[in-house]
Amino acid sequence: MNADAPSGDEMIVADFRPGEIVLEIPARTEYVSLVRVVVAAAAEIEPDMASERIEDLRVAVSEATTNAIEAHDLHGVSDRIRIQCNLADDEIAVVVHDQGMGFEPDEVPELPEPDSPERLLHEGGLGVHLMQMLADESEISATDHGTDVRLVVYSSKRRRRDSDG
Repeated sequence: MNADAPSGDEMIVADFRPGEIVLEIPARTEYVSLVRVVVAAAAEIEPDMASERIEDLRVAVSEATTNAIEAHDLHGVSDRIRIQCNLADDEIAVVVHDQGMGFEPDEVPELPEPDSPERLLHEGGLGVHLMQMLADESEISATDHGTDVRLVVYSSKRRRRDSDG
């Protein structure tokens, strides 16, 4: 990302790198399926990326994108959401950036476990937990100018190398 912090209405624009795909979408739910298709197609470029891991990434990115859209709706932000896919030899990293008001990830209330009967009393709220479960790495960085959700899924080659090490 650029070294200079954005001011107010400026959009953070990352330096373009080989192996990077950048997609900007309107903050509307109709575009979530497009994001899933683009991210999956990018991940399929990596020959050692298992299809199950691509599906995990698709679901995690869908959750991050849906949360970004909801943040824009909640705060009346009409700007676009940016999705960056960074392809490497042994992983794919996706950053979903929204321009909502941000939030404190540590202040997200604990909910009952997904298989608990009490969970039925709570609508939503599984997105962050699901992203953390499905991605090999996940990070949420929130400020007053928006939120970046970074999700990384390792290739089969890296998983084998890490388990051998």
